[in-house]
Amino acid sequence: MERGDRPVRERILEGTYACVARWGLGKTTVEDAAREAGVSRATLYRYFPGGRDELIDAVVLWQFLRFFSRLYEELHLATSLPEVLERALVFARQAILEHEVLQRVIATEPEILLPKLTTERERLVGMVTGFLLPYLAHHTVVAGVDVLEAADYLSRMTLSLISAPGRWDLDDPVQVAELVRVHMLAGIAAPRE
Repeated sequence: MERGDRPVRERILEGTYACVARWGLGKTTVEDAAREAGVSRATLYRYFPGGRDELIDAVVLWQFLRFFSRLYEELHLATSLPEVLERALVFARQAILEHEVLQRVIATEPEILLPKLTTERERLVGMVTGFLLPYLAHHTVVAGVDVLEAADYLSRMTLSLISAPGRWDLDDPVQVAELVRVHMLAGIAAPRE
Protein backbone atom coordinates (compact mmCIF):
# COMPACT_ATOMS: atom_id res chain seq x y z
CA MET A 1 0.00 0.00 0.00
CA GLU A 2 1.43 3.36 -0.97
CA ARG A 3 1.85 6.14 1.54
CA GLY A 4 -1.07 8.10 0.06
CA ASP A 5 -3.45 5.13 0.26
CA ARG A 6 -3.58 5.19 4.06
CA PRO A 7 -5.75 7.75 5.85
CA VAL A 8 -3.85 10.95 6.60
CA ARG A 9 -4.37 10.75 10.37
CA GLU A 10 -2.92 7.23 10.44
CA ARG A 11 0.08 8.35 8.38
CA ILE A 12 0.69 11.20 10.81
CA LEU A 13 0.52 8.88 13.82
CA GLU A 14 2.84 6.36 12.17
CA GLY A 15 5.23 9.11 11.12
CA THR A 16 5.31 10.60 14.60
CA TYR A 17 5.87 7.17 16.13
CA ALA A 18 8.80 6.60 13.73
CA CYS A 19 10.28 9.93 14.82
CA VAL A 20 9.89 9.07 18.50
CA ALA A 21 11.56 5.72 17.81
CA ARG A 22 14.44 7.51 16.09
CA TRP A 23 14.94 10.61 18.26
CA GLY A 24 12.81 10.18 21.40
CA LEU A 25 9.84 12.10 22.74
CA GLY A 26 11.70 15.28 23.64
CA LYS A 27 13.40 15.78 20.29
CA THR A 28 10.47 14.92 18.01
CA THR A 29 9.06 18.07 16.43
CA VAL A 30 5.91 18.78 14.46
CA GLU A 31 8.11 19.42 11.44
CA ASP A 32 9.77 16.00 11.81
CA ALA A 33 6.41 14.25 12.14
CA ALA A 34 4.94 16.06 9.12
CA ARG A 35 7.99 15.29 6.97
CA GLU A 36 7.99 11.61 8.03
CA ALA A 37 4.25 11.34 7.28
CA GLY A 38 4.61 13.07 3.92
CA VAL A 39 2.24 15.91 4.80
CA SER A 40 2.60 19.64 5.30
CA ARG A 41 2.69 21.25 8.74
CA ALA A 42 -0.66 22.86 7.92
CA THR A 43 -2.18 19.43 7.26
CA LEU A 44 -0.77 18.08 10.50
CA TYR A 45 -2.23 21.04 12.42
CA ARG A 46 -5.61 20.45 10.76
CA TYR A 47 -5.67 17.00 12.36
CA PHE A 48 -3.93 18.01 15.58
CA PRO A 49 -4.73 21.69 16.24
CA GLY A 50 -3.17 21.44 19.71
CA GLY A 51 0.21 20.94 18.10
CA ARG A 52 2.99 18.79 19.43
CA ASP A 53 1.43 17.96 22.81
CA GLU A 54 -1.83 16.83 21.24
CA LEU A 55 0.10 14.85 18.63
CA ILE A 56 2.25 13.03 21.21
CA ASP A 57 -0.83 12.31 23.34
CA ALA A 58 -2.57 10.89 20.26
CA VAL A 59 0.41 8.64 19.49
CA VAL A 60 0.40 7.32 23.08
CA LEU A 61 -3.34 6.61 22.85
CA TRP A 62 -2.89 5.01 19.39
CA GLN A 63 -0.27 2.67 20.84
CA PHE A 64 -2.61 1.80 23.76
CA LEU A 65 -5.37 0.92 21.31
CA ARG A 66 -3.04 -1.21 19.21
CA PHE A 67 -1.96 -3.01 22.37
CA PHE A 68 -5.57 -3.73 23.35
CA SER A 69 -6.32 -5.05 19.89
CA ARG A 70 -3.43 -7.52 20.22
CA LEU A 71 -4.49 -8.35 23.78
CA TYR A 72 -8.01 -9.15 22.64
CA GLU A 73 -6.60 -11.50 20.00
CA GLU A 74 -4.59 -13.22 22.72
CA LEU A 75 -7.57 -13.57 25.09
CA HIS A 76 -10.64 -14.07 22.93
CA LEU A 77 -10.54 -17.86 23.31
CA ALA A 78 -10.02 -17.85 27.09
CA THR A 79 -12.76 -19.85 28.80
CA SER A 80 -12.60 -18.59 32.38
CA LEU A 81 -11.96 -15.39 34.27
CA PRO A 82 -8.75 -16.76 35.85
CA GLU A 83 -7.48 -17.77 32.41
CA VAL A 84 -8.24 -14.28 31.06
CA LEU A 85 -6.25 -12.63 33.84
CA GLU A 86 -3.38 -15.11 33.68
CA ARG A 87 -2.99 -14.73 29.93
CA ALA A 88 -3.38 -10.95 30.19
CA LEU A 89 -0.65 -10.58 32.80
CA VAL A 90 1.83 -12.71 30.87
CA PHE A 91 1.02 -11.09 27.51
CA ALA A 92 1.05 -7.51 28.82
CA ARG A 93 4.28 -7.87 30.76
CA GLN A 94 6.00 -9.45 27.76
CA ALA A 95 4.62 -6.80 25.40
CA ILE A 96 6.01 -4.03 27.60
CA LEU A 97 9.41 -5.68 27.92
CA GLU A 98 9.65 -6.31 24.16
CA HIS A 99 8.43 -2.87 23.06
CA GLU A 100 11.74 -1.37 21.96
CA VAL A 101 10.52 2.21 21.65
CA LEU A 102 8.81 2.18 25.04
CA GLN A 103 11.85 0.65 26.72
CA ARG A 104 14.15 3.22 25.15
CA VAL A 105 11.92 6.12 26.18
CA ILE A 106 11.62 4.72 29.72
CA ALA A 107 15.41 4.47 29.91
CA THR A 108 16.28 7.80 28.30
CA GLU A 109 13.31 10.12 28.89
CA PRO A 110 11.35 8.99 31.95
CA GLU A 111 10.80 12.63 32.92
CA ILE A 112 8.76 13.12 29.74
CA LEU A 113 6.99 9.74 29.57
CA LEU A 114 5.99 9.25 33.21
CA PRO A 115 3.89 12.44 33.47
CA LYS A 116 2.08 11.43 30.25
CA LEU A 117 1.39 7.99 31.66
CA THR A 118 0.23 9.54 34.93
CA THR A 119 -2.19 11.90 33.19
CA GLU A 120 -3.41 9.02 31.01
CA ARG A 121 -3.69 6.59 33.94
CA GLU A 122 -7.41 7.06 34.53
CA ARG A 123 -8.14 6.71 30.83
CA LEU A 124 -6.01 3.56 30.78
CA VAL A 125 -7.78 2.19 33.87
CA GLY A 126 -11.07 2.89 32.13
CA MET A 127 -9.92 1.05 29.02
CA VAL A 128 -8.79 -1.99 31.02
CA THR A 129 -11.98 -1.90 33.11
CA GLY A 130 -14.07 -1.81 29.94
CA PHE A 131 -12.04 -4.67 28.56
CA LEU A 132 -12.60 -6.80 31.69
CA LEU A 133 -16.31 -6.05 32.19
CA PRO A 134 -17.63 -8.54 29.62
CA TYR A 135 -15.45 -11.30 31.09
CA LEU A 136 -16.70 -10.56 34.60
CA ALA A 137 -20.28 -10.33 33.40
CA HIS A 138 -20.06 -13.80 31.82
CA HIS A 139 -18.33 -15.55 34.72
CA THR A 140 -19.67 -16.28 38.14
CA VAL A 141 -18.72 -13.76 40.80
CA VAL A 142 -19.33 -13.92 44.53
CA ALA A 143 -22.82 -12.79 45.54
CA GLY A 144 -22.87 -9.11 46.41
CA VAL A 145 -19.82 -8.22 44.32
CA ASP A 146 -20.38 -5.18 42.13
CA VAL A 147 -19.06 -6.17 38.70
CA LEU A 148 -18.00 -2.62 37.80
CA GLU A 149 -16.08 -2.20 41.07
CA ALA A 150 -14.47 -5.62 40.60
CA ALA A 151 -13.40 -4.73 37.05
CA ASP A 152 -11.95 -1.43 38.27
CA TYR A 153 -10.04 -3.20 41.08
CA LEU A 154 -8.73 -5.88 38.73
CA SER A 155 -7.67 -3.32 36.13
CA ARG A 156 -5.71 -1.32 38.72
CA MET A 157 -4.08 -4.48 40.07
CA THR A 158 -3.21 -5.69 36.57
CA LEU A 159 -1.67 -2.35 35.56
CA SER A 160 0.38 -2.26 38.77
CA LEU A 161 1.59 -5.80 38.33
CA ILE A 162 2.60 -5.53 34.68
CA SER A 163 4.66 -2.42 35.37
CA ALA A 164 6.11 -3.59 38.70
CA PRO A 165 5.48 -7.29 39.42
CA GLY A 166 7.39 -7.27 42.69
CA ARG A 167 8.11 -10.79 43.90
CA TRP A 168 5.96 -12.38 41.19
CA ASP A 169 7.68 -13.93 38.17
CA LEU A 170 5.19 -13.25 35.38
CA ASP A 171 7.05 -15.69 33.14
CA ASP A 172 6.26 -18.56 35.51
CA PRO A 173 2.76 -19.99 34.83
CA VAL A 174 2.57 -21.52 38.32
CA GLN A 175 3.27 -18.18 40.00
CA VAL A 176 0.89 -16.33 37.70
CA ALA A 177 -1.88 -18.85 38.43
CA GLU A 178 -1.32 -18.48 42.19
CA LEU A 179 -1.26 -14.69 41.91
CA VAL A 180 -4.52 -14.59 39.96
CA ARG A 181 -6.49 -17.34 41.67
CA VAL A 182 -5.38 -16.88 45.27
CA HIS A 183 -4.73 -13.15 45.46
CA MET A 184 -6.39 -11.15 42.68
CA LEU A 185 -9.67 -13.06 42.53
CA ALA A 186 -10.03 -13.66 46.28
CA GLY A 187 -13.49 -12.41 47.19
CA ILE A 188 -14.44 -11.77 43.57
CA ALA A 189 -14.67 -15.05 41.69
CA ALA A 190 -17.02 -17.77 42.87
CA PRO A 191 -15.12 -20.81 44.23
CA ARG A 192 -16.15 -23.15 41.40
CA GLU A 193 -14.08 -21.14 38.94
